[in-house]
This record gives sequence, C-alpha cells and structure tokens, in this order.
Amino acid sequence: MGLCFSYSRREFSTTHHVTISAPTSTSAHKSSTFPTLDMTQMEQQATAVAVYCASSMGNKTAYQNAALSLGRALGDANRPLVYGGGSKGLMGVVSGGVLEKNGKVTGVVPYAMVSAGGEKEQTMDGAPGYGQVLLQEKGRELLKQGLTLAAKIVVDSMHQRKMEMAKRACAFVGLPGGYGTFEEVLEVVTWSQLGIHNKPILLVNVYSYWEPLRQLIRNGIAEGFISAKNEKLIQFVDGPADHAEHEDFDWGKATLEALDKWEAVVISYTYNWTKRTAGDVPKGEEITAI
Repeated sequence: MGLCFSYSRREFSTTHHVTISAPTSTSAHKSSTFPTLDMTQMEQQATAVAVYCASSMGNKTAYQNAALSLGRALGDANRPLVYGGGSKGLMGVVSGGVLEKNGKVTGVVPYAMVSAGGEKEQTMDGAPGYGQVLLQEKGRELLKQGLTLAAKIVVDSMHQRKMEMAKRACAFVGLPGGYGTFEEVLEVVTWSQLGIHNKPILLVNVYSYWEPLRQLIRNGIAEGFISAKNEKLIQFVDGPADHAEHEDFDWGKATLEALDKWEAVVISYTYNWTKRTAGDVPKGEEITAI
C-alpha cells in the first residue's frame, strides 16, 4: 500500500502566502532559511499530490480531459493539489478541476514569472502567452463559496520551486507535458533512487504519451545503466488498450487507484541526507538536501 493517507473532507478557511528567499551561505542551513512545515501544512502533505504538467493544452482533447478528470478526482478525494501555479494549459485545467470540487490548491511560483505576469505558454510563437500565476482569477482560483481554497508560494528560483513542491506532497503525478515536465519527473525519480524521498511517482499515459520513456528506461536496464528493480520507481497509468476510449476514460479515478496500490521499491544503498557541512538538519528535512 502507498504512503499517502486519506482524510475525511474538511473545509479550508485560510490561505498561506509565503515568500522564500534562497540561502546566501552554507550557514543558512542552520538557521532554517527554508522553513519547516507547520501542523496544518504537514497534515495536507500527508495527502497532497504534486502534479507536473504543461502550460500548453496539447493538440488532443484527451489530454485536457485527463487533466480535468485528475483534478476532479483529487478534489473529491480531499487530496490537495500542489502544482506550478499557472492557469494556462493543462496546469489551469487540473487546478480548475480541483477547485470545482472545492478542493485545496497550492501553486509554487518563481518570482521571475510573477514579475513577468505569468508563465509563458511554450508552444506559442510571437508575443508571450502569459498565464496568471498569482492564483487570483475572479471567482475561480482564490475564492469559492466564501472559502479560501488557493494558496501561493513565491520562491526565488526554479530549483526552489521543485523543492517546495516535493516537500508539500506525498506523491508525484505526471500528465503529458514538454521539457519542463520531463525534467521534473526524472528529477524526482533520481531523488527516489538516491533515497532522498520514498514517494510514489505515477505517469498518466494518455495515448501512450509516456511510452517512449518506459522504453528508454528498459533500454537503460538492458544496457546496464539502470538496476532492473528500479524500473518500478515510475509506475504508468495506462488506461484502456484501445486508444479510442482514452478521451472519455476516467484517468483521475485510475490514477488514485494506482496510488492506493503503490508499493515502495527497496533501495539497496542510500545516504544520510540529513548531513550538512554547517550542521545536520532534523530528520524529515532530507528533501532540502536537493
């Protein structure tokens, strides 16, 4: 069984706005420049899911439907969404699905994108197609039925963005996306292999989008670069064999079912990631090693 827990639905009545600055020296680790999570955030972390996906829509309706299905499923299951904070592309679709079900959304955004007005849609040519990353779209991203459902966390770098997302989630899910999504997925897989975390990593394989990655991993195993057991560090949610059924398939339900059935891979060797040059950090803060 997976390590993510389930809680009965509760209402969220506060929004946490946190700006996190980068450490300026190694001694910053001792002073906890990256704040630890408070009790409310820790409770949310026990059920929250980080979703990596595109700031573009893709060219098939099934990709958008899968993102909406996942968002709605997270909201129905009272699993908070942690994501990159944008409202364009699949990021906007999945967050909108969560909020539609009165779920909790936390967007983590680099300040450079905030100051530019949003994250550019990478498939657009010409003028930048920026999406609002401040989670303040009227009636959608900030307030719903008088309840504060969305939070933003502004960080200084893309690296801090990924770290904060990882800290605040108990699992990672990848929808179809581009270079950024590829990098995010492969990085959390690397962290898992190194023992920095032990959390589920699932890929929503709409139209076999992630099949080339599965084959790349298997080729790495065949050529002696990846341990055979580590193939299971990523699990694929494949859906129906007939791609004609993918557009209307309930990807959200299938993903959460896969999450519930997830079993950890036993890592042969790992490191003590609480060790620091300026003094050890508390157990549970290993993710800040990245």
